Amino acid sequence: MYLGIDLGTSGVKALLIDANQKAVASGHAALDVSRPHSGWSEQDPADWIRAVDEAINALKVSHGAELAAVKGIGLSGHMHGATLVDSSDKVLRPCILWNDTRSFAEAAALDADPRFRTITGNIVFPGFTAPKLVWVAKHEPDIFKRVAKVLLPKDYLRLWLSGEHISEMSDSAGTAWLDVAGRRWSKELLDATELTESQMPSLVEGTEKGGTLRADLAASWGMKPGVVIAGGAGDNAASAAGMGTVLPGQAFVSIGTSGVLFAANGSYMPNAASAVHTFCHALPNVWHQMGVILSASDSLTWLSGITGKKPEELTAELGETLKAPGGETFLPYLSGERTPYNDAAIRGVFTGLAHQSDRAALTQAVLEGVSFAFRDSLEALRKAGTELARVTAIGGGSRSRYWLKSVATALNLPVDVPADGDFGAAFGAARLGLIAAENADPAAVLTPPRTAETIEPVGELSGAYHDAYQRYVALYPAIKGADQ
Repeated sequence: MYLGIDLGTSGVKALLIDANQKAVASGHAALDVSRPHSGWSEQDPADWIRAVDEAINALKVSHGAELAAVKGIGLSGHMHGATLVDSSDKVLRPCILWNDTRSFAEAAALDADPRFRTITGNIVFPGFTAPKLVWVAKHEPDIFKRVAKVLLPKDYLRLWLSGEHISEMSDSAGTAWLDVAGRRWSKELLDATELTESQMPSLVEGTEKGGTLRADLAASWGMKPGVVIAGGAGDNAASAAGMGTVLPGQAFVSIGTSGVLFAANGSYMPNAASAVHTFCHALPNVWHQMGVILSASDSLTWLSGITGKKPEELTAELGETLKAPGGETFLPYLSGERTPYNDAAIRGVFTGLAHQSDRAALTQAVLEGVSFAFRDSLEALRKAGTELARVTAIGGGSRSRYWLKSVATALNLPVDVPADGDFGAAFGAARLGLIAAENADPAAVLTPPRTAETIEPVGELSGAYHDAYQRYVALYPAIKGADQ
């Protein structure tokens, strides 16, 4: 048996799979996000430990024998978070999360230093880890002086699980300290933020061993000693491992809290100016590119809170037949946007509202707005040299057929829907745990799922979607100008 642990923004999932990669059971625990100021987003790492313990104890109750047979654990987690610990591994402050934009000025200053784009292949986004540390140095200098290690969220869990300070390439590529081509920490970039390599965790590949489960935790959960912990991956690379998106030309679209258009690459292909992320993959000598939307299904969740209707109730009102875009347009910039604008300050808008703009019209506009944001990411990937022939859909939003049809038509690409199964980040993490524990061939393990259905673009609406997308892209400079 193998265990995947995925630390999400809103909860933890622990997934057991067997040697045939069949999902056996899962445990869950919820997490909350603290937003003490506008643009801030934090979590207490102690809550992550509580949630993991809760999720695994749920498995112990329901599937104790299977849990006892676990040989390998893989870790996945939300990226970019700054988890700061002192020389005793005590957490110094709440973790500053991926969607926290307080360090936008610090990010701009680092990005103005040409070494960062040259070495990392990426814009320095406000959500990345390095500008957060510059912010801490400026605003919380006493804490900064006590920082012994900077850990990414899943790697803080690794510290608790194994007692070791270890990270891996895919997650570390999102810090703005990694030499992404060389797959190593950059002394030059660490120096630029007044940090040293000794304050960074050691690095392994995602498929390699990255620690061993502590004996006391193994005993508490009824597991055997010596369980291997894989390097694992950041959440998007872990999802790619779960989907088998590891070969050049393979891609997925993730309609989760945030949105990702992810493409695997067989070589390092940076183009920072496109605002596409170019990161290491979870496998050695593989990289990936992705466009990132900060508020994908989160946009629908926001509308759900406003209307008092559950997200699935809102999408059900639209039916399954795709409609031509109406007069309403939604820009999903509820917490700024990454691809293609790298704008932490921009905020979302509805335009074209009229007396007849009812709840269904607003829902339709929200789904279309996120679909057009994915189209923005597709155009950015093309500028970075990546062409896609099709994508596979994952994430909670992919349960809406209407939304899938909207995404397919906006991208003008077929969207493959996997057969029933769990192919997300927890599954990818479990696969990495299997590879590390058994020294298995990644190519033999990380295969794609069977496609249950393909959603084709709705050809008769391609013209209407094209016109609506042109209206959509014209709005950003208009509202950007209004903000200045």
